[in-house]
Amino acid sequence: MTRHRATVLGYDDLTVGDEWESAGRTVTAADVAAFAGLSGDFNPLHVDHAWAASEGPFGRPVAHGLLGLALASGLASTAPRMDTLAFLAILEWRFLLPIAFGDTVRTLATVESIEPQARGRRAVVVWRRRLLNQDDRVVQEGSIQTLVRARTRLESDPPPA
Repeated sequence: MTRHRATVLGYDDLTVGDEWESAGRTVTAADVAAFAGLSGDFNPLHVDHAWAASEGPFGRPVAHGLLGLALASGLASTAPRMDTLAFLAILEWRFLLPIAFGDTVRTLATVESIEPQARGRRAVVVWRRRLLNQDDRVVQEGSIQTLVRARTRLESDPPPA
């Protein structure tokens, strides 16, 4: 059986400035409840709808900031689909606007730098990621660093230049 990797990119398929947009994902109350259970963060801002509506700073419950970061990471994992070996670092991340239940978020991922390592078999790639809501407002943004393998060339590929 031949495994085709045509849809999986290596670092050598990237150029600084390349940008991808992910599909959207609507944040639900169930997502927030599941994240609260997983993380142990039951802050009333996220899980007490009556308190959040009457006393919270946004007049409604909102998603955890770290849930937004997790969604940004997951959405960007397929836009583009990279042969990522490791997530190395969050270089910086800002939480700009709340994510409300019912918001649909998507990521924009831009290549900031590519630093080949280990005789060109892999590279450290710095990505600028922006998490946008359905109104095209940036709710979170930052830079992250990943370790990406070089693209595995198939026999049908032309030799590298």
